[in-house]
Amino acid sequence: MGEAKGKIKNRWLIALAAVGIHISIGSVYAWSVFTNPIREQLGWDLSAVSLTFSIAIVFLGLSAAFMGHFVEKYGPRRSGLVAATFFGIGLVGSGFAINLESIWLLYVTYGALGGIGLGVGYITPVSTLVKWFPDRRGLATGLAIMGFGFSAMIASPIMANLIDSVGIANTFFTLGIIYFVIMLASALYIERPPAGYMADVQTSGKKVQSDLSQLTANEAVKTRRFWYLWIMLFINVTCGIAILSVASPMAQEIAGLSAAAAATMVGIMGVFNGLGRIGWASVSDYLGRANVYTAFFVIQIVTFFALPSITHAILFQAVLFLILTCYGGGFAAIPAYIGDLFGTKQLGAIHGYILTAWALAGLVGPILASWIRETTDSYAGTLYIFGFMFIAALIVSLVIRIDIKQLKEKNKVQDLAS
Repeated sequence: MGEAKGKIKNRWLIALAAVGIHISIGSVYAWSVFTNPIREQLGWDLSAVSLTFSIAIVFLGLSAAFMGHFVEKYGPRRSGLVAATFFGIGLVGSGFAINLESIWLLYVTYGALGGIGLGVGYITPVSTLVKWFPDRRGLATGLAIMGFGFSAMIASPIMANLIDSVGIANTFFTLGIIYFVIMLASALYIERPPAGYMADVQTSGKKVQSDLSQLTANEAVKTRRFWYLWIMLFINVTCGIAILSVASPMAQEIAGLSAAAAATMVGIMGVFNGLGRIGWASVSDYLGRANVYTAFFVIQIVTFFALPSITHAILFQAVLFLILTCYGGGFAAIPAYIGDLFGTKQLGAIHGYILTAWALAGLVGPILASWIRETTDSYAGTLYIFGFMFIAALIVSLVIRIDIKQLKEKNKVQDLAS
């Protein structure tokens, strides 16, 4: 552990270190701040510049999946250092890509290298927090993942000011150094809880629910419940990302918002995305993960089918904000759900595998939303199709309960036998 046996680190400071990592890498969501300045300075077209963000999200998903075992084997400190190095080099390299006017170098630096830093950095603190907070899994993971959700809101104005004052390339250099320092400091503090920590929490009188199983990542992938979780996350993220990608024009078309009002609405959506992460994840500690996921889908079935007929601007925005809390909450509740169903033996690796749903959804959602809009010539069709996808997700959220019930009964029989 690198610590004296008697001294245990403060778990709330561990949580703060986790937030430090997530608030750094979450700045990827503010990529759009760079879009217009890069296009104006270098004359690249919109789709070419936007592809940088897509590459970063794909590499996030892939590295989370492939590096999950690395996180489990070498611990959060080393994997945090790996994340800081890749993300820092990715941003600094992006500055060189701008100076050299090379979009391919930008794809490699921000997209691939930065994306690897994103993926490793995303799963590193989450699996550790689940182990530090056996009594409040949802709250702990919600805190870190909230940092990821809120990051763009904090980073966007800073990036915009830096671009105006020092230029695009120097903004990348500056951010690369700042984020590297924050992630380095966070990684050096974060570590796994000492052996027997779970028992200490239990003897302190806090109720800790026992996990339904203790599986390795490769065992978990062979179970039905893994794929049920994967499908639920995939549908939740596909529809959420799609709504995020068309929110502004959709609000203008359906509810008659002005372009400026729609832009403000998109900013506020980020707040609800972040609040949903901490709010729903904390609620899941009391209601249970299965109930919270079912609630997500019920709420979104109703809202997606209702949205096309809501022309009142304030009501339309309120409904969108509610949808965004479910989108954010889906990310935050999933690590705790994984812990409940598969245990903490290889939680980071299992979480990495599940996040491939995010990588795929990041590609499918925006493409699907644009395609349906062009085909049907209205956003109503898009919303109805996503509404039907949520009906499928709701069914999955009910079917997984059969699996959970069978596991509980099996565990009960084994407990009685022993």
